[in-house]
Amino acid sequence: MTVEKDKTTIQPPKKLLRVLHLTFNMGIGGTEQVIRQLVQGMRSEGIESEILCIDGYIGPIGEALQQSGIPVHKVARRQGFDWSLIAAIRKRLREGQFDVVHCHQYTPWIYGWIGAFRTDAKVVFTEHGRFYPDRHRYKAALINPVVALLTPAIVAISSATRDALARYEFIPKYKIKIIYNGISPLTANEESVVKLRKELGIPTGAYVVGTVSRLDPVKNQPMMLRAFKMLLEQRPDSWLLIVGDGPSRPMLQNLAENLGIAHRTSFTGFVNAPVHHLAMMNIFLLSSFTEGTSMTLLEAMSLGVPTVATNVGGNPEILEDGGSGILVPSDDAPSFYQAILLLTTDEACRKENSKTAMSVFKKRFSSETMAEQYATIYRYICGSKALAKFGNNSGG
Repeated sequence: MTVEKDKTTIQPPKKLLRVLHLTFNMGIGGTEQVIRQLVQGMRSEGIESEILCIDGYIGPIGEALQQSGIPVHKVARRQGFDWSLIAAIRKRLREGQFDVVHCHQYTPWIYGWIGAFRTDAKVVFTEHGRFYPDRHRYKAALINPVVALLTPAIVAISSATRDALARYEFIPKYKIKIIYNGISPLTANEESVVKLRKELGIPTGAYVVGTVSRLDPVKNQPMMLRAFKMLLEQRPDSWLLIVGDGPSRPMLQNLAENLGIAHRTSFTGFVNAPVHHLAMMNIFLLSSFTEGTSMTLLEAMSLGVPTVATNVGGNPEILEDGGSGILVPSDDAPSFYQAILLLTTDEACRKENSKTAMSVFKKRFSSETMAEQYATIYRYICGSKALAKFGNNSGG
């Protein structure tokens, strides 16, 4: 009797990689949420992560990561071009024996790129969004093409962000990969939602519309308040829930008073885990002048909350207008109001939007998908195979 040898091939374990995420800080914002999802999701990929904040402070998201065992460091960036910051980055890369320095946003990219020189760390740059209004910086025309050519991987979080990098930063479009932001799906407890509603003083029968966002001029919450005033005149049972904090908060609260809607508007301030606030909303609102990939929009979609959003930046790449949400022109309060009113009066439309939003989220915007795509990039730029193996999805 002959015994066949087991032909099963045992795959060697993946090489353990160490990644240093370089960012301004780990305060409140979408970029910080992405970094949190990455460092937590990379554990299953066999990738160790640390974070270095260059603005001199860590912030609440970073502090929460520290408590979970993720090393988060800080260094204070000086005014002007800070050569000491480059020395600090290089020192951290060498001491930590990092394979990759993942730079989030433009300024960390430039510092990280120089800091990685003559170390073993490969540079990855992710652009998370653009200023509004965007503009050309002609010094970038001389610097960026060279830096981009010598950067192994450049990522944009949407096609709109990629196009802006090519147009305003003079980075060749073929160099830019697109990886959409991803999050872990949220789950809400109905009892907690009911309890929170009582704590906020929102009547049981109120029709709640709202947002979770940094209160900042680029988010254009004044337009949201004006649209809500129109809605309140049509539907007196409506309530506006604004979750978040930022420099615009005093102005927005004054505007709510002046518009006569303060008695039906709740400003909660920053909430670390606003899942039950989102679950309380009948409609999620996003009024920004520009967006990359809104993390709170993805959170709302994961809960099946239908959305009204401005047709800017990455929003039309996430929402299917009339399918998983409604898109309206930027800074157009009457159109914003009409879209909200449609969802409040057409229950079939609202339910279809909710169902489609959840389906689209599961297919395209999970944290696992995002982490796998970045892990693939890390491994290819650190290995002998070409980055092209990852697949050029830049569309350029």
